[in-house]
Amino acid sequence: MARAMARQLAAGCRVTEGGGFRLASHSTRGPKRVPTRDEAEGLLRQGVERLADLQGRLSAQDRHAVFIIFQAMDAAGKDGAIKHVFSGLNPQGCSVHAFKAPGPEELDQDFLRRHVARLPARGQIGIHNRSWYEEVLIARVHSSVLARQRLPQEVVGPKIWEQRLEDISAFERYLARQGYVVLKFFLHLSRDEQRKRFLARIEEPAKNWKLDAGDLAERPYWDAYQEAYEAAIRATATPQAPWYVVPADRKWLTRLVVVEAVVEALEAIDPRYPTLDAAGQERLRHAAETLAAEKG
Repeated sequence: MARAMARQLAAGCRVTEGGGFRLASHSTRGPKRVPTRDEAEGLLRQGVERLADLQGRLSAQDRHAVFIIFQAMDAAGKDGAIKHVFSGLNPQGCSVHAFKAPGPEELDQDFLRRHVARLPARGQIGIHNRSWYEEVLIARVHSSVLARQRLPQEVVGPKIWEQRLEDISAFERYLARQGYVVLKFFLHLSRDEQRKRFLARIEEPAKNWKLDAGDLAERPYWDAYQEAYEAAIRATATPQAPWYVVPADRKWLTRLVVVEAVVEALEAIDPRYPTLDAAGQERLRHAAETLAAEKG
């Protein structure tokens, strides 16, 4: 019963058609009927185990790649979600990249390049903590960020955000056509919950390092960021690259939604271990005979 409820919860967070999308229609705490915290933590453990099994099959089959994006306001729990949901994966088949502000060399390149360079290979799971969406979020909210990119004046016009979103959506469609499973998670945090988490980082010495001076500086731009996220999701939510607008005020619920969504996406492609043909089976038989003879 709890598992079915969790699957229903994840499905309710999925956005595949952006037209008419409104961020305000999605609760930051989730619906009234959700698994209890104890149930959710048990389901998370099961999901982590299931994900590990599916990763092994994905790697052995070597056909698809899974590409996962996390976006959120500060303190929404991206790091924690990545840590808990993917804790059971084999590191050899998984890569995680956290993107900070681009450096001088990256500013001289197109905005997609540094992210494209870190896409996962076939058979692997790649996770990007922040992504090319920063270029239609922070760059949209702060004009100084866009100015640092030194773009030709003729391309910096009123349609630049619409054009960038078109480019992002087109590239994600391209990835899907190359066998990528693209999943995008927006951890939807309330402004008040962010305030509480910032205070906790101040009050608990072990968390002091987590509060950056720039975090508080972004709070006055909260509404502008919400509008930018809404526009980004509306323009790029597709069946091939869905967004999951995940309630983030309760971390245990956030992690449950993420693991359910990833497991469901992997189950949909149903990766299988390769099977040997008759010649392969014959090689195994000979190998078994050779090894048995050594014992004698």
